[in-house]
Amino acid sequence: MTDLRDAALQSKAWPFEEARRVLKRLEADPKPEVIFETGYGPSGLPHIGTFGEVARTTMVRRAFGAMSDVPTRLICFSDDLDGMRKVPDTVPDPDALREHLQKPLTAVPDPWGTHSSFGDHNNAMLRRFLDTFGFEYEFVSATEFYRSGRFDDVLRRAVERYDDLMAIMLKSLRDERRRTYSIFLPIHPETGRVLYVPMKHVDAANHTVTFDDEDGREWTLPVTGGQVKLQWKPDFGARWAALGVDFEMYGKDHSTNTPIYAGICRRLGVRPPENFTYELFLDENGEKISKSKGNGLTIDEWLTYATAESLSYFMYGKPKTAKRLWWDVIPKAVDEYHGQLRAYHAADDVAKRLANPVWHVHGGDVPRSDMVVPFSMLLNVASVSGAEDAATLWGFIRRYAPDASPEANPQMARAAEGAVRYYRDFVRPAKVFRAPDDREVEALEDLRDRLASYDGPVEDEALQAVVYDVGRDRFDPLRDWFKALYQVLLGADQGPRFGGFVALYGVDATVALIDRALAGELVASADG
Repeated sequence: MTDLRDAALQSKAWPFEEARRVLKRLEADPKPEVIFETGYGPSGLPHIGTFGEVARTTMVRRAFGAMSDVPTRLICFSDDLDGMRKVPDTVPDPDALREHLQKPLTAVPDPWGTHSSFGDHNNAMLRRFLDTFGFEYEFVSATEFYRSGRFDDVLRRAVERYDDLMAIMLKSLRDERRRTYSIFLPIHPETGRVLYVPMKHVDAANHTVTFDDEDGREWTLPVTGGQVKLQWKPDFGARWAALGVDFEMYGKDHSTNTPIYAGICRRLGVRPPENFTYELFLDENGEKISKSKGNGLTIDEWLTYATAESLSYFMYGKPKTAKRLWWDVIPKAVDEYHGQLRAYHAADDVAKRLANPVWHVHGGDVPRSDMVVPFSMLLNVASVSGAEDAATLWGFIRRYAPDASPEANPQMARAAEGAVRYYRDFVRPAKVFRAPDDREVEALEDLRDRLASYDGPVEDEALQAVVYDVGRDRFDPLRDWFKALYQVLLGADQGPRFGGFVALYGVDATVALIDRALAGELVASADG
C-alpha cells in the first residue's frame, strides 16, 4: 500500500494530478468525505460524451482513493426540472411534444411510452449504462432535489442574498437581458410551465417571490418545495453549495462560466469545488457533438462493435485535446486498449503501472488480454473472406493460434463478433478495389511466386520480411508498395501489417487472393 500511495503521489498521469488538487484542498479544509459530481442535461438521449464525463470523473476519484483513505461519493445530477426549450430532432412524433414546451422535462410525456416522462426516460437511459458498466454513483434528480426540500436551505439563502447573486449574474448579461433577468424561474401553478419573467418583489423575510405571468396575473410563490427553480448558471453554483461538491469537470463550453458558478457558490457561503475543463468531442465533419442533433455515437452503438472498456480507454486519452468521435476510431481504440493491457502486466514497477491508462480504466484490477489477433486484422480477414459470422473468423484464428477458442479467449470471442458487425456495416460498403499498374503487377507476381514456394515459419515477422523484400527494390517510398497491397487486395487505403495478415489469412489463401486480383476478379466482383 505504501508503494502504491507513494507512486500515486508522484504520478504525472492526469487523473493523479487532479486528485492531488483535491487532496490539497482537503488538507486545508478537512471533511469526513469528498464529493465528486457530474452533471447531466436530459434534454436529449445520453451520448458517449455524457458517459465520458462520468468515466473521467471516476478516474480522478479512483486516483484520489489511491492516495487517501478519506471516503468519497460520486453524485450524478440530472437537471430534469429544466423546461423543454425545443423538441429534439431524435424523438418519435416530435409534433406531439410541442404543446409541452417550457414544461419541466419530468412533466413532458415520454415519446417512447416506456416511462412516466421524457426526463425519466432519458435518466433511465443514462443510469442503465452506468449500472451496466459498474460505476459507483448516487443519482440525484433535480425534480426530486427541489421538491423534497433538500435544496430549501440554499434557496432561502439565495432569497436573502438575492441582490448579491443578481449582481454576479448581471455583469455577464447584455443590457436588454438585464431588464428582465432574475435568478429565479417560477413554475406556473396552473400551466406547469417554467416562466422566464422578471420578479416584482423578492421577500427575504418570507422567502417568497412575486411576479406577473404572461397574462398579467400576479402570483406570489415560496421559493421552496420545487415551486421555483434557479436559472441554470445560478443553479450550477447553488448545487455546489447544497451538495458540498469538491470536484467537478465539464466541457470547455462551460469554461467562461466558471467564475460565475464559483461566485454564486462563494456568495452562498461555500467554497467552490476544484474544476477540470475538457475539450469537446467532434463528429465526422469536425463539428461539436450535440444531444439534440444526435450527430455523435451513442453508447449502444459503440457497444455493438466493441467493449465498454475500450470506450473508457478512449475517454482517458488527452482529455484537453478535441477528438473525433466517429465509427472509424473504434478499431484503433480496441487494439490500443489490448496493447496497454499487455504493457501493464509486463511493467516491472508500480509507477509504470499507474502511468498506464488501463489502471484508470479498471481501478487497479486490470485483466490480462487474451486477444491473439488484433481487431483491425480481424476486419481485414472478414473483408477478404466475406465473413458473415464469427465462426468464419474463428477458422482463421485457430489456424493462426491453435490453442485459442471462444471459451478460453472470451475477449477474442467478443472482438470477433464485433468485427463481423463492423465489417458488415462499415467495411463492406466502403470497399473499392482497383487494378494494379504495370509495376504493381510485376511486384504482385513476384510476391505470389515467393509465397507459393515459401517453406519458412508461418509467423508475422518472417512473412513481413518476404513482403518487404519484394517491394524494397521497386518502390520509393516503400509505403507506396503497402498502399498498393491494401488497395488492390483489400479494397482499402489502409490495412494491417501485411506479414501478420498473411500469417492469419494463410499463405495459400493469400496466393489465391493475389491470383484473383491479377485476373481482375476482385475489381469485377466489386463492380457486380
